[in-house]
Amino acid sequence: MRIPKAVEKLVAAFERLPGIGPKTAQRLTFYLLHVPQTELDRFAEAVKDLQAKTKVCSLCFNVGEADPCEICSDYSRDKSTILVVEEPLDVLAIERSDGYHGLYHVLHGRIEPLRNIGPEELHLHDLLPRVKDGSISELILATNPTMEGEATAMYIAKLIREDKVQSAKGKALQITRIGRGLPVGGDLEYADDVTLARALEGRKEF
Repeated sequence: MRIPKAVEKLVAAFERLPGIGPKTAQRLTFYLLHVPQTELDRFAEAVKDLQAKTKVCSLCFNVGEADPCEICSDYSRDKSTILVVEEPLDVLAIERSDGYHGLYHVLHGRIEPLRNIGPEELHLHDLLPRVKDGSISELILATNPTMEGEATAMYIAKLIREDKVQSAKGKALQITRIGRGLPVGGDLEYADDVTLARALEGRKEF
């Protein structure tokens, strides 16, 4: 039996998504075959609008509806702290915890030599100008507690210390690492609100 080309095309599209194998791609495709056309149209419109109606913030590189993003534009945020995360999903997770009210910097990945991802492939060197203007007192490194996340945090700390970046108080910029509450090997986006809040409270000098 020959599979219709439209089905093959959608299965192939789903397979290109992370975490979706051939069987899952087929199940999703055949599920959508039974969905009313109006629902399919809404789904297609949502996918179409995904990039057209979102922007990457030119300051923190978070994803939002405007540039600068809602967080960077919020005058009530603590402008003296920057929290560095790997992905925009990490920002959502930390915001849900309501334990942090400063600014963010999203790397859009982590240093992974085995996948040929180095510092130049990340928004890593965009961080230096933000901390060198003298208004930042603390930099919180909240990369995931994995081998790659730790290596990325160490690289950032080394980069800033070698540059002898000063804080708003004229002293060396305080660099802390998100701590207590997160298991080694875990991802921020899967942590519950209490765990994230405790991890932020338990940060330490890095």
